[in-house]
Amino acid sequence: MTEEPSQHPGERIAKRIARAGVCSRRDAERRISEGRVSVNGAVIKSAALNVTASDIVEVDGKALAAPERPRLFRMHKLRGRITTARDPEGRPTIFDDLPARLPRLVTVGRLDFNTEGLLLLTNDGELAHALELPETGWLRRYRVRAYGFIDEAALRRLAGGLTLEGVNYGTVEAHMESRSGANAWISIGIREGKNREVRKILAHLGLTVNRLIRVSFGPFQLGNLAPGTVREVPQKELMEQCGHLVDKDWAPPPAAKPVPKKPADKPSRRKGPRRQGAA
Repeated sequence: MTEEPSQHPGERIAKRIARAGVCSRRDAERRISEGRVSVNGAVIKSAALNVTASDIVEVDGKALAAPERPRLFRMHKLRGRITTARDPEGRPTIFDDLPARLPRLVTVGRLDFNTEGLLLLTNDGELAHALELPETGWLRRYRVRAYGFIDEAALRRLAGGLTLEGVNYGTVEAHMESRSGANAWISIGIREGKNREVRKILAHLGLTVNRLIRVSFGPFQLGNLAPGTVREVPQKELMEQCGHLVDKDWAPPPAAKPVPKKPADKPSRRKGPRRQGAA
């Protein structure tokens, strides 16, 4: 999604909503078209509007909270979870596993119901949008257990990309890790993350995926994060890896210089009156 430059002050209304962590920019535009957003008391129907800090923006009748500093979290998504806030079929979602103490979060992309492993979440919808874009260039790596027979040559050919049912898939980094009978563990690296991309590519090769685990997303690793748990990415690491994607208004302030400690007063050596001994 390309945003046209604007000569008006402020920022696009959808970006403002996303930065507040309500939803992604795309979802914000949808809510605007549905008449669920108002600015200074007036309902708007177009996202082609800039707002400033003095404007009062409401979504579904609730005023936007002031944006907090961007935060990023690693989650070990369980298999059998939907990557949405709620599911019409009543299936469990990843948000059911989040501790209540966390802020409102949006996901960076999605993982399928039966896919497990690393999922990134953030309180900044604009950051989530930036991290999802293929232009970011980050490799998403998966470990796949698949049923069927395949050789290394076929996996290497995926490096040239392929087209399936009219959809172009870019370079795929793939190699065999191990094989046990008719099942093999395969390492897959992709940079776009299109819908069910790994499963469709391996199905094209005659393989049936029976386990799919995302182990990394760019510089962020699943590591030894226990299934179903969440850990925040340290602020220093977030700024090192994503500082160029974070809104410049949220650059961390320079570290304060340590205040030198005053030397402790030395205890007085003055002696009191001599006590008399017992008679």
